[in-house]
Amino acid sequence: MIDATTIVDKMKNQKVNYDRVLHKMIQDWEKQAARPKILIHSCCAPCSTYTLEFLTEYADVTIFFANSNIHPESEYQRRVLVQKKFIDDFNENTGNTVDLIVDDYKPNEFVKMVIENNLTEEREGGARCSACFNMRLDLAAKEAVERGYDYFGSALTISPKKNSQLINQIGMDIQKIYDTNYLPSDFKKNSGYKRSVEMCKEYDVYRQCYCGCVFAAKQQGVDLKTINKEAKAYVAEHQDEIDF
Repeated sequence: MIDATTIVDKMKNQKVNYDRVLHKMIQDWEKQAARPKILIHSCCAPCSTYTLEFLTEYADVTIFFANSNIHPESEYQRRVLVQKKFIDDFNENTGNTVDLIVDDYKPNEFVKMVIENNLTEEREGGARCSACFNMRLDLAAKEAVERGYDYFGSALTISPKKNSQLINQIGMDIQKIYDTNYLPSDFKKNSGYKRSVEMCKEYDVYRQCYCGCVFAAKQQGVDLKTINKEAKAYVAEHQDEIDF
């Protein structure tokens, strides 16, 4: 498998176009007649929509749901259920066999990390988000190594509200620690974000109003009591589908 660093290093003295890097890697897979195994971290079903539609053309993909930053727990459970339903529906409609791995929910570890690093008052998109990206991508890399995936990556880059340059830089740094390769991306490019919105409508996918972080939610004035009430009702309605 090709290491993205070999491509990125040739782009020195310029802003790296990670979408272009991904397409160069895909070209290399096609030349080698390779179909890699990829573990993609997903923060929610909406971010996984176009990401899966695109990547499953070239690779065998598993979604890794590792998001202990999500608060409250009922909202976490709702997002897992929505993620699972989308994958099931996507597989049925496309003939793909995308798998789902749900990591343990450990919100105390996320809160502890934020408090110990004095990040509670950081603005959305600032240092707290960087630390959160790092935590989740690190988990994805570990999982990829343990399960023998060729690459790990993230669907986070489909969001226009997320800094894809930063996410990719973090991923590239993390791959230096583990015996696996990072998959660079900028899934919002090529109308990827627009397509994700369309797919959410096609598949009737719930689109949340906040990233999940309690600190960001409070800063944004999100009504967490209403979120909790609605999420509990959704989880209760789909209780028979809970296997995580």
